[in-house]
Amino acid sequence: MEAIPLLQNKHIVLGVCGGIAAYKVADLASKLTQAGAQVDCVLTDSAMKFVAPLTFAAVTGRPALTDADLWRHDLHVPHVALGESADLIIIAPATANTIAKLVHGQADNLLTVTALAARGPIVLVPAMDGAMWSNEATQSNVAALRQRGFRILGPATGRMASGLIGEGRMVESSDMLGFIRVVLGENGALAGKKIVVTAGGTHEAIDPVRFIGNRSSGKQGFAIAQAAIDRGAQVTLIAGATSLSTPYGVQRIDVESAQAMCEQVIVTTQDADALIMAAAVADFQMVQMADQKIKKVKETLELELKLVRTPDILQAVKEQRDRLKQPRIVIGFAAETQDLIDNAQTKLHDKGLDLIVANDVSAKDAGFAVDTNRVTLLDAGGGVEALPMMSKTQVAERLLDRVIALFG
Repeated sequence: MEAIPLLQNKHIVLGVCGGIAAYKVADLASKLTQAGAQVDCVLTDSAMKFVAPLTFAAVTGRPALTDADLWRHDLHVPHVALGESADLIIIAPATANTIAKLVHGQADNLLTVTALAARGPIVLVPAMDGAMWSNEATQSNVAALRQRGFRILGPATGRMASGLIGEGRMVESSDMLGFIRVVLGENGALAGKKIVVTAGGTHEAIDPVRFIGNRSSGKQGFAIAQAAIDRGAQVTLIAGATSLSTPYGVQRIDVESAQAMCEQVIVTTQDADALIMAAAVADFQMVQMADQKIKKVKETLELELKLVRTPDILQAVKEQRDRLKQPRIVIGFAAETQDLIDNAQTKLHDKGLDLIVANDVSAKDAGFAVDTNRVTLLDAGGGVEALPMMSKTQVAERLLDRVIALFG
């Protein structure tokens, strides 16, 4: 797993309660550690019935703590040290019993006394049988904690240990990691800013089963959306043809054609602070889509398709920007196979962009459908910054740094 700048050197206390879902939390501890966080795991006595402290020590590289550590002579008030230094406490699975204790400030184990001493945000990830979750007592307790500022993630609906299907299943570790990023990033440099990002390619229909498209995976645009979330932005992601999972906290709008993407961009950017146009939009579409599948017959050796230009989205945004002065910042992408800098500079000036990201999509280790990219950033003031080969996540980080600088 790639390091996450937002999580670098963050101190996260991971509380584990007694429930079969406890085994899933080891994966979260591993992910957080690989991402760069310092993770201290605190297990209740009940949690140790399901998973051993050694499991968490192995994946975090740090001793896992239990109630016995509360009374150690070589640790100076461990619960206060943990509560004071934690950037975030996440309790997963959060059982009905622990939730009830937290409501009343009961501090009878290392986890609950640490939560009582906490200075930072606390995230609860409930997991219990459906009837226990829907019970009026549990719902009242959760509402009280939410009112006090606790963050509640889940539960999900699915099959539980009892064999019953219902609401009460703990969410997956990937969702927990995404939620943690939202919580830690909410006061970031882009807090309060609305950012619209486009990603993926568009499909222009030839007939009901065929289309004109390209090899864009959407990876770069999705990485940009995640980087914006990490900085506290409100992100709308307009996604073309891609099967990628939506970053947690992102509002996603799926489209297929260039026309549909153009319409959504115009609507969503009317009150947006920035647009980052990372999508690989098709340049041509059919004059008229065939109503039925075009059949292949022996007599047909050639097929002519009449094409016209698709809507010029950045030109439409430029015209709207001239009227509404929104969005304040517009960033485009130039995917080229030749004359990279010249073509990018032309597009930068013609579309009135603040910044353009130019990349050679013919390179095997950059551009479409790979995890790495090599781009050059050109700004409206004439600046040119050629970045070395890096992951698309790293490109997104560098690009969002530039966005922050543009906001001043």
